[in-house]
Amino acid sequence: MQTNSSLIEGSWQLIFTTRPGSASPIQRTFVGVDSFKIFQEVYLRTDDPRVINVVKFSESIGELKVEAEATIEDGKRILFRFDRAAFNFKFLPFKVPYPVPFKLLGDEAKGWLDTTYLSQTGNIRISRGNKGTTFVLQKSADQRQLLLSAISAGTGVKEAIDDLTSSRQGIEADLNTLAGEWQLLWSSKTEDESWSFVASAGLKGVQIIKEDGQLKNLVRPFPGVSLNASGNICKNEDGNNFNLSINKGAIQAGGLQFPLDARGEFAMEILYIDNKIRISNINQHKLVHMMYTL
Repeated sequence: MQTNSSLIEGSWQLIFTTRPGSASPIQRTFVGVDSFKIFQEVYLRTDDPRVINVVKFSESIGELKVEAEATIEDGKRILFRFDRAAFNFKFLPFKVPYPVPFKLLGDEAKGWLDTTYLSQTGNIRISRGNKGTTFVLQKSADQRQLLLSAISAGTGVKEAIDDLTSSRQGIEADLNTLAGEWQLLWSSKTEDESWSFVASAGLKGVQIIKEDGQLKNLVRPFPGVSLNASGNICKNEDGNNFNLSINKGAIQAGGLQFPLDARGEFAMEILYIDNKIRISNINQHKLVHMMYTL
């Protein structure tokens, strides 16, 4: 079964597993816990491919999220290495880091996952792990999931954006909800733009926003070369509209750094935002970002 199929992308709920006792300590956050809802999120078509295991305790308690770097071997096998995790409790205003550094776990923090069956509609998946455990998963097909699937397939993205933004299911946008690292998944158009404008407007790569309004865009156009543009973001009094002011930029190549004229003023409207996905409009460019950090 080809692991690089776009149907594998997205959020999956675990509905059955075999041999939960054979799993590694990290994998046991994903198997053998009957009283919790267990999900696996697969994002292989981004600049930072990842597999994310999520244990949802309850709406009142919170969740544990364990992330792994992922690569595809021979188009069939997902190789992964867990590198970060945190508890997100509803009753605490901050996240609690996983208590054991993954570097100390050695081989216990890595493994592989084969997809042995994927239904034609892409809503049922059977996978086998390196510990011999078999997982049966069902795709969580909400509007957000449909958008991610459309982006992976490269078709129907604008329609999926319209459906999600019209659902009014998101949360209010402010500097607190915007704070974090956001990986760009999709942009409506960038072909005719210069690299300096792309970096300044954040039309590719990663965007980092801090609660005090500091903003930084990071773009890697070529291996070993990165562009960055820094500035500030502030909210207007008018709804979910923000002003972005970029005042400096730089090009980094190896150990060298050169100035980049990336100055610019931009108007950004948040069309939809939750704790995972952000849809925005910047200078007539529609952008879809995914929260990068825990």
